[in-house]
Amino acid sequence: MHSLSLTLEGRAVHDIASFYAEINRVFMSDEDWHLGPSLDALDDMLYGAYGALAGHAHVHLHWKDIAHSRQALGVTATRAWLQAKLDPPGPFNRAHVSAQLQALERGDGQTYFDIVMQIIAAHPNVTLLTR
Repeated sequence: MHSLSLTLEGRAVHDIASFYAEINRVFMSDEDWHLGPSLDALDDMLYGAYGALAGHAHVHLHWKDIAHSRQALGVTATRAWLQAKLDPPGPFNRAHVSAQLQALERGDGQTYFDIVMQIIAAHPNVTLLTR
């Protein structure tokens, strides 16, 4: 097992869907399936059992133009993502999602970008390099 270097193009990220399109381009190009827009799937992929990380002990992830991605996955995208969980009756814990939305509106909640960064930070096999 050896180290790998991958590059995310931050300017390709305009919303949550395009974030996963970029993740799939970088991490899943050799797979015959792609990740759906799921934070759990992103977390699972970073463990390295499949995709570009399979067989690599470590990855240097270069995230170019990260400020652009931070803005694209900021409050507006997060609000829409959380609201979509509340609109239809579904499997989500509505009280928890409502609390997340209220925290976001107060200015002290996590954005989608913040959550992605937290997930990446939880993987010691991933070194994030930004520019």
